[in-house]
Amino acid sequence: MTPRTQDLLRTLPSIDRLLAHQEVRAWSDAFPREVVLSSLRAAVEVVREAMVAGRLDAAVGDEDLISLAEQELTRRSMPSLRKVINATGVVLHTGLGRAPLSDAAIEAIVETASGYCNLEYDLEAGQRGRRVDHVVELLKTVTGAEAATVVNNNAAATLLVLTALARGREVVVSRGQLIEIGGSFRLPDIMHAGGAILREVGTTNRTRIADYEAAICDRTAILLRVHTSNFRIVGFSEETPLEQLVALGRRVGVLCVDDLGSGAMFDLTTLGLPYEPNVRESLGRGADLICFSGDKLLGGPQCGIILGRADLIERIERHPLMRTYRVDKLTLAALEATLRHYLDAAEAAARVPALSMLAAPTDALAVRARELVESLKETLADEQFTICSDVACAGGGALPARAVPTVVVQWDPEPASARRALDALRDVEVPVIARLRDDAVCFDLRTIRAHEFNDLVAAVAEARMELDSQLAGDGGENGESGAISLPIVGG
Repeated sequence: MTPRTQDLLRTLPSIDRLLAHQEVRAWSDAFPREVVLSSLRAAVEVVREAMVAGRLDAAVGDEDLISLAEQELTRRSMPSLRKVINATGVVLHTGLGRAPLSDAAIEAIVETASGYCNLEYDLEAGQRGRRVDHVVELLKTVTGAEAATVVNNNAAATLLVLTALARGREVVVSRGQLIEIGGSFRLPDIMHAGGAILREVGTTNRTRIADYEAAICDRTAILLRVHTSNFRIVGFSEETPLEQLVALGRRVGVLCVDDLGSGAMFDLTTLGLPYEPNVRESLGRGADLICFSGDKLLGGPQCGIILGRADLIERIERHPLMRTYRVDKLTLAALEATLRHYLDAAEAAARVPALSMLAAPTDALAVRARELVESLKETLADEQFTICSDVACAGGGALPARAVPTVVVQWDPEPASARRALDALRDVEVPVIARLRDDAVCFDLRTIRAHEFNDLVAAVAEARMELDSQLAGDGGENGESGAISLPIVGG
């Protein structure tokens, strides 16, 4: 360490001196003392590191340090889980919480969370009841299933089915369906965890009923069909129809299980969307059990739903793992409210946000895009906004590789780069998650709702101010400014 660096480090104020500053004393009225202290220490440490690394060759005043500490204090005082605006066009965006809930589901959560509820209490009998009973009858009604149960996600549903019904026995799966989704869900690993023995058949692109038939032996427990979720095999390919698997299973006394994954409740082509395997279709073709996610095309909360034969559902619910995968009262409240929409398909299409977003015609999106541009121009008259056509996607493993036409508003934030603007939009009061196209920021109207327009306009205005500040400070690279900033963790 050079003598110059040592001299600079000696100029750093003590924490006690900063605490005595009038502005910092005011913080203590609004924030816990420990949060104030840690924010001050973080600011001093950033400056110390910059001095030691040679990035700062001048003393930093108390006011600048307090300004840095205020940034950190603001970050630490904000909740980690925050509302964001999804402008990506990916309707079931896993990183952004997948399906947004309907107004009725949100109201049900608030009502249930505000006090006690009859989660495991039968009000008619005056005795303890079962928590899943709040949704079982609804599930049976809207799907036509004989029986139903609910766990905390579809991965748990798959593992529970394998553990309860196939432990120590073989499960036959097409090689083309040995999926990996998310960060750690790999079907072979799930089978191993459930104690089932994987028997893969066919080839990656072609699996016939004869392949399944040849694999069956006295150790076979399940013929498993798996939704490929986030990919499609096209070209020279062949997949065995579910009804053929069902017929084979019944002939040899082996269960047929259909892991639908995305959980479309009815034929989406009626909404003008691409075909997707759906729940009623699978049950109608005779699958003994099906399982799917609650927070994908169903449009409800995160959960895994298992439907099918009553004797199999009973075996699954008796398994010791069932308790470890059970859902809480808020999930059940949201799921019940969501399922009630499906008592009428037209109501579901209109009131379940995931469905209404996916099915919205581009003409309607164009009208909303013009309204958004008008609002943006009222606040940011000098900015360049353009309405363009583009493509979006369902996301969440639904409608894999199927593009959905959409309408976007492009923002060209000159002279700043679009990449910088994208970063700035994530660092505003209500973050906006958007995408880039043609070196412009794209706001996709398929996933932006009208009530979010004001927050979006405010976010763009705030981002513009930040970009202008950055551009004014870019002279620091040429020695005109010694500005430093506190890194925002998770920003």
